[in-house]
Amino acid sequence: MKNIVILISGRGSNMEAVVRAAENEGWPARIAAVISNKPQAQGLEFARARGIPTAVVASKEFSSRVEFDAALQEVIDRFAPDLVVLAGFMRILTASFVEHYAGRMLNIHPSLLPLFPGLGTHRQALESGAAEHGATVHFVTAELDHGPVVAQARVPVLADDTEDTLSARVLAEEHTLYPHAVRLFVEDRLSIHDGEVRIMRDAPAETSSI
Repeated sequence: MKNIVILISGRGSNMEAVVRAAENEGWPARIAAVISNKPQAQGLEFARARGIPTAVVASKEFSSRVEFDAALQEVIDRFAPDLVVLAGFMRILTASFVEHYAGRMLNIHPSLLPLFPGLGTHRQALESGAAEHGATVHFVTAELDHGPVVAQARVPVLADDTEDTLSARVLAEEHTLYPHAVRLFVEDRLSIHDGEVRIMRDAPAETSSI
């Protein structure tokens, strides 16, 4: 049974998708905690309603990224995580924090990485004239939005798309993509070789009952 800690900054719709999938599909895992850097994050109420432990490490109370990350790491580690899931967690993490969770921290980014890292991905896709857009789940490394890719989902960019319509279509795909990628980790089907992710076709014997 693996422990999953999810980090959020707002409504946490991807967190909700992961939680629901874990419950409905009977993963060999538990959502050990949902942690936010913002006390008013809406996703905290969803987690509490399901009996999931929550915590807040308010980023505005710290004078530096290093101090905040150290405090956050201390709280996360109280829940003995096998996997840390970033679900709309709007913080740039320090290299030492990322290294502490190397190989066991996932993020979802709203673009087809390596295209459009950082913010404003939907605007960038439209301005570039891209024919397709999407989302990427990747392992987190010290280089922002450049970790080994686990899975991607693609959507066409339509002629009349706005940032809002494109964002909504990508987000709908994220809600399927992220739970799928997290489940692959939970079932020990992911490995990293030379900076690339390999996915086992079947779960190992100890988790093959899923």
